[in-house]
Order: sequence, then C-alpha cells, then structure tokens
Amino acid sequence: MSAETPAASGQFTRRRLQFRAWRGQRPFWAGLFIIIGGLPIAYFPYANLQIGHLTLAMATTAGAGSLIIGVLLVVLGVSLWFQKHIRVFAGVAAILLALVSIPVSNLGGFLIGFLFALVGGAMAVSWVSGEPPEQEPRADEGAHGGAPEGAFPESTDYGPAEGAAATGEPNDLSGTSPANGANGRHSAG
Repeated sequence: MSAETPAASGQFTRRRLQFRAWRGQRPFWAGLFIIIGGLPIAYFPYANLQIGHLTLAMATTAGAGSLIIGVLLVVLGVSLWFQKHIRVFAGVAAILLALVSIPVSNLGGFLIGFLFALVGGAMAVSWVSGEPPEQEPRADEGAHGGAPEGAFPESTDYGPAEGAAATGEPNDLSGTSPANGANGRHSAG
C-alpha cells in the first residue's frame, strides 16, 4: 500500500464508530484517568529537574514504593478497559492507592497523579452499563407499528370486574390491615 492509495470509503468512520461502541460498553474514561494518575506517581520520584547547572533530584526514600503504586494504578486502569466486571474492586483499589501515594510519592505525584487516580477510581465505582437505545418506529408505521387496520381493537373494555374489586371489598394482601385481624402487625404464616 503506497501513500497515494486512497483509504477505503468510510473506513475511518467505521473504525471510529466501532471504537465508540467499544468505549461505551466499559468504564473507559475511568480507566484513562487512573492510567494518567499512575504515570506521574511512578515517574516523579525518579526524575531530575535541571535549573541551569543545578540538578534537583526529586527522589524519595520510598522510590520503589512509588514505582509499585504507579504500576499498579496503570494495571488497574488497563484492566478496567478489558474486564469491566471488576470496576468496583479496581475503583476502590485506585482510591486507596491514590491515598497511599500522598506520603509515599512526593504528595502523590505533586497532587496531579493523586487527583487523577482519585477521580478515576470514583468514576469506576459509580459506572454502570447503559441500556441500548430503543429503536424508534418509522413514521409510516402508524400507531400500531405497521399492523393492518382492524388488527387491534379500538376500545379495551374487558367486561364486568370479578373478585374483590366487583364486591367493593379491599384487596389487601399485606397482612397488616385491621380488617383481616392483624391489627397492624405482620403475620408470618
């Protein structure tokens, strides 16, 4: 395939819509926030800041702990994308790791990683899968979805009522009505 070969018509749009559908079925943004939160937590303890000829090392005594927290956050974020049923565990774990990163990793990656991981964890815990949208009836189908006329009756009169509703008696099956001798108490049997 050369640079002059045109892409298939609508291929980019089709891939974009496939990604959009995949993204909508899982806590995508929560995973992305957790991954973005894990990167500064893991990076800053190993980074050196150069100011002219002055080198400022931001290393902490718990550099390995910072790396572990950052890598765990990245793994939790990626696992949210591919295993959506662990969203509550991953969200709570991300929140706890973000809180632990405050004393361990330069105030949680200078609060950048802490805030991203905290918000991503909260988004993961609160995410629920949506229901697919209902298909709208076509305009030419009418009120009964394209069924022939006369297939549905115009009135829904089902005749005289039967049972307790016909006699006017209350239809209380809860067991707490004074009329059935329960005097406000629930009956067990």
